[in-house]
Amino acid sequence: MRYPFRTCGLLLTCAVLAACGSQAPVDAPTPSAQTATSMNSESRQDFGATVVEIPKPEPKWDPYEDIATVDWTPMDLSSGKAWLSCDRDYEAKGDGEALVSLGFSSLWKQMQPCRDEGVVRIRYRGKISSDFTGLVQRVADMGDTLGIKSRILDIDSSGGQVEDAIRAGDAMAESGWMIWVREDAVCHSSCVLILAAGDMRMIAGPVGIHRMLRIGSKATSRAELNQELREIHEQLNLYLQRNGAATTIADLMMTVPNRSLRLLTAQELDLFGLAGRNAAEDDLDRIRLARKCGEAFVRRQDAFFRDYNLLCVTPGEEVAGMGECGRDLKQRYGFPDRNCPADGPLSEYD
Repeated sequence: MRYPFRTCGLLLTCAVLAACGSQAPVDAPTPSAQTATSMNSESRQDFGATVVEIPKPEPKWDPYEDIATVDWTPMDLSSGKAWLSCDRDYEAKGDGEALVSLGFSSLWKQMQPCRDEGVVRIRYRGKISSDFTGLVQRVADMGDTLGIKSRILDIDSSGGQVEDAIRAGDAMAESGWMIWVREDAVCHSSCVLILAAGDMRMIAGPVGIHRMLRIGSKATSRAELNQELREIHEQLNLYLQRNGAATTIADLMMTVPNRSLRLLTAQELDLFGLAGRNAAEDDLDRIRLARKCGEAFVRRQDAFFRDYNLLCVTPGEEVAGMGECGRDLKQRYGFPDRNCPADGPLSEYD
């Protein structure tokens, strides 16, 4: 059974979505995210809302359920808008072609030109929900089919469902995504969980966190309110730990007032494991690269990333500028490497 949690915008309220009446059967389906959104469309137009379904003790939601199997059932992208590009240069080439269908044949045709460049960039503006999860899963699966190894998520989102952010993040962690938050974009609330999953994060726009609350809560004390949210807090902790991010993020999503938004500084993004190279992925890469390319290669890559963080990641710098700086710096350290040309840092820019 799935236990959707939803978070978006500056104001957060919470509601039990599945409790639709005492006569409903135990396994009655949970209303969709679209239903929840339409019910609160007026109140969410400017500020958004947080929707939390309080989980039943058994069975517990398994965040890994079905993430390895991509469902290609016909599906529309209704929670946001997406564009697909085979070019990293958004300043010169823009966001790319509008992506309206997530069907297999449509996505196959639209991603064909990306085979030559070896990179696909998805510009997404909207909520984090089930169709967003389907988007990143299908693009990665099609990338595997077409041999497109480099994937970039160019995101602009004020948040959405925590459950789908965890599900999307786990899928992205296994399929090699670089994530951008451009200077004209934001990444708020559950979007922060998407950042945690990226192999590499380039951030120029604001990143913020706020608290989740239950809509229609019957809690009469702090203890009762805390009990309602304990399950999702535990899931968030496990998710952040396996993605090399600080569990402080989960605590902030329980403590920052729901009428506010805590914008993270560049130092906090780095400290919490949300910017630059993903620590968990970095460890896996070091093990793999040492076996394949040798210890000297790994040490050279470590030196590159130290200089990259010092010279290229500057508060207020555009994402495009970070990429250009990294590309120039790669030459200084001898990347792409002659013996391991496809395994160097920031291979998306080769």
